[in-house]
Amino acid sequence: MFHGHFLVDEDNSRKDLPTYSAPTVQNPKDEMDCLRFLVEPAKELTIRLKDSHEKAEKAKREALVESQLFIMELARELSRLCQRAEVLEHIWNGEDVWPPRVCRAFILDWASQLESQMKGCPEKRDQSELLENEKDVERAQRTIVEWSRGLKTQPKFSVWPGESVVVALDDLEAQWKRDRMSNLLSAMELVIWALLTEGLDKEAVPQLWLTRKQRRQKIAAAQYIPQTVWNWICEAAVEVTLDPDTANPDLLISPDEKSMRCGFERKDVPNFHERFDGWWCAVGVAGLSSGRHYWEVEVGERDWRLGVAKESALRKGFKSLNTDTGYLTLRLERGAELKALTVPYTSLPATLIPRKVGVYLDYGEGQLSFYDAEKRSHIYTYSETFAERLYPLFGTVEIVRDLVIKPIDVRDPGCCSGLCLWA
Repeated sequence: MFHGHFLVDEDNSRKDLPTYSAPTVQNPKDEMDCLRFLVEPAKELTIRLKDSHEKAEKAKREALVESQLFIMELARELSRLCQRAEVLEHIWNGEDVWPPRVCRAFILDWASQLESQMKGCPEKRDQSELLENEKDVERAQRTIVEWSRGLKTQPKFSVWPGESVVVALDDLEAQWKRDRMSNLLSAMELVIWALLTEGLDKEAVPQLWLTRKQRRQKIAAAQYIPQTVWNWICEAAVEVTLDPDTANPDLLISPDEKSMRCGFERKDVPNFHERFDGWWCAVGVAGLSSGRHYWEVEVGERDWRLGVAKESALRKGFKSLNTDTGYLTLRLERGAELKALTVPYTSLPATLIPRKVGVYLDYGEGQLSFYDAEKRSHIYTYSETFAERLYPLFGTVEIVRDLVIKPIDVRDPGCCSGLCLWA
């Protein structure tokens, strides 16, 4: 039975009843205080992270030299103006930062080209002619700023660069992401050329870019040549065969006249005027006196020589085969010394030593260029006005490995990204 707040059992013993209280209604103000307690620290953390990020970005930008910041701002303006130039975002947002030396060279080079167009000044044909003191860089920056001032008045995305440029930009971005290129300088140059050639054939811009680039920067002008431009080079492919009547008697020429190496015995052959009897060389059957021509050669690892010989060049004895004697050649010596045989000779970095060499002659442009055909990169370019017939030149002293003229895969559409013009 119940008595008050306790229960009495039948044996008159007493037990306390549990006490139940009604649920307490939470005050809305208390709920808000609780939420504020959770939200405020999160907001403060977000603000601190944002401040930290902004400070890091500011410190990063402050660490950049003036020429680097100049390049970044130029890239921002170019990407604002030019359609499909998103690749330049990697430059102006700081993902692709060029070394100061590269920035200064870019500024000086493009100021020189802009002056030749805007003011009718003669264009310097060789980048090595440009100076690099601070006053020259400042003057070059003013020239580019003057040119870009006119760009700022144009609407956003008002320039269409041309389909071939778009494909090349996509290709360059893909190769940069794969670390095949150290920077996106080539992409900047292509966009500038697209702006400078307003009203002209846009589809020829990538070819124009490479031709001018090789003339101005003779050594390693392009770490990677976009597929569309490489296809254009390969379209100049010609059939080249060795002329046995010009080969040094120590050389063994294959029956198809596509490969050669040194033998162990000197052959008894007619001593024609055209035959090399000193250096271990031979030339191609056909001379070239106009147009574009391209051929590829698989070379040895120790010693080889490739290029062209002028028709008037002497072939007898051991006189140096260089530009003074009518030869425009590239030579590897002792497996480690790569040289362009100018006078004096030009040493080239060992990193440029190729296994397959592409030789490209543009007779009308006065250019003979050498490429690493496997990496699709530029090695060296001779520039001069040609006035006589040129013969492809081949030389080797290797007795085990042949020097081989290879067939050319003219197009490789699988390497194109986006819409391929060559499909």
